[in-house]
Amino acid sequence: MLKEFKEFAMRGNVVDMAVGVIIGGAFGKVVTSFLNDLVMPPLGMLTGGVDFNDKVLVLKAAEGTAKAVTLNYGAFITVFVDFVIVAFAIFMMVRLMNTLKKSEPAAPPPAATEKPCPECLMNIPLKARRCSHCASAVPA
Repeated sequence: MLKEFKEFAMRGNVVDMAVGVIIGGAFGKVVTSFLNDLVMPPLGMLTGGVDFNDKVLVLKAAEGTAKAVTLNYGAFITVFVDFVIVAFAIFMMVRLMNTLKKSEPAAPPPAATEKPCPECLMNIPLKARRCSHCASAVPA
């Protein structure tokens, strides 16, 4: 069982996936910082100094020790913009990788194994001397 686990864990695609998850997490932090520290402050300034993270819709006000029930739509807007930026950046990276990837030469078409019968035009094996559909003689 330990040997099987080692083989599974050391496969190239598992290691590649682990690297992708780690890089993705770090990339997500960079994008979140970019959004929170560089994009949202000017956007808030353009909207009159509004901080989107503070935007909430109160469904039920706080009573005593119970907290208020709110819809945090401002936080959702921030996360949505974050998602759009991440998705666009990943799209651009994939597009760049596709252009850098060497185009592989097209494989030659496979050799023909059949030919049309001159009488009925049905496909028959190349070495056939008679058509299996119309029984006519086929020239070699």
